[in-house]
Amino acid sequence: MSELFASPFFGIALSIAAFAIGVQIQKRTGFVICNPLIIAIVLVAAVLLIFRIPYESYNKGGEIINMFLAPATACLAVSIYSKIEVLKKNWLPILVGCICGSLASMGSVWGLCRLFGLDAAVTASLMPKSVTTPIAVSIAGSHGGMTPITVVAVILTGIMGSIMAPMLIKMFRVKDSMTAGLAIGACSHAVGTSKAVELGETEGAMSGLAIGICGIVTVIFSLFMM
Repeated sequence: MSELFASPFFGIALSIAAFAIGVQIQKRTGFVICNPLIIAIVLVAAVLLIFRIPYESYNKGGEIINMFLAPATACLAVSIYSKIEVLKKNWLPILVGCICGSLASMGSVWGLCRLFGLDAAVTASLMPKSVTTPIAVSIAGSHGGMTPITVVAVILTGIMGSIMAPMLIKMFRVKDSMTAGLAIGACSHAVGTSKAVELGETEGAMSGLAIGICGIVTVIFSLFMM
């Protein structure tokens, strides 16, 4: 049995199965809180704890899945290209919106960390919470941050964004698809983009575009704020 757990295929199979279960639960219940990613995290953690499987054994497969994160994010360029005319006509509002979104995200984290007296390492770990994981980890690592904290912060931010985005769009009566997509991508990266794709083609394309722009902007801002 230990040989089975040590195989990379175990981690891959467990992750896929847990996420598939999460998707089915979300479809059957229809509850926003039943996010497939949240359910998958809970199920994987439960299996590892119940069967006392070392995280290192599971992560042999997890690392393989993680390898596809950056290419999967890059594939969002396909949906962006389909809306290239929208991008050409609105490039200035898009750029300004992403810059303001990134500045608001990093500025709020910086201010709260100062308010609660958190040290520089924790601040560096939390600052890039609103960009996709590969970029966030790179930013945090280059400024002395702690990767585990950064990963958790990014995941929680993405999940909260995907859960709350539809509600906030209705609450503030956001009618413009481009605006909704940019807002989702700017604050909740790829996880939020998966929800934006469900809302519409334009929302998904603009959210994917915001991931790239906000990633670049955050890298630049981090040079001055950390």
